[in-house]
Amino acid sequence: MNAHLQLLSLGASFLYGFIFYYLIKLNYKLIKNQKKFYQSLITILFMYNVVLLYIIIIFKLNNGIFHPYFFIMITLGFLSNLKLTQKMLKNVKYRSFIAKIKKKCYTIKNRGDQNKT
Repeated sequence: MNAHLQLLSLGASFLYGFIFYYLIKLNYKLIKNQKKFYQSLITILFMYNVVLLYIIIIFKLNNGIFHPYFFIMITLGFLSNLKLTQKMLKNVKYRSFIAKIKKKCYTIKNRGDQNKT
């Protein structure tokens, strides 16, 4: 396998880690309120489909040649997306908190202006 094909496969594996994160979140939302039996069954079918999808992608890219570093790239993609999502959610919480404070300060400032006139 040449270097271009390896880089393409590594990039696809990294992006698949991103997609895998969102698929897991979707699966969790779908099975959250189900019975344990259905949760187990749906999770097994979900994992089977996710693995088959990855195998199909690798077969399309490089004729099905698997290397351990492809799985490392999937893990890195998953973990980086996890950290990125947590950081974005934290930033959104701070922004909404700051917006509330600005709104309160603005209303207090206006109240003070009205009392002076």
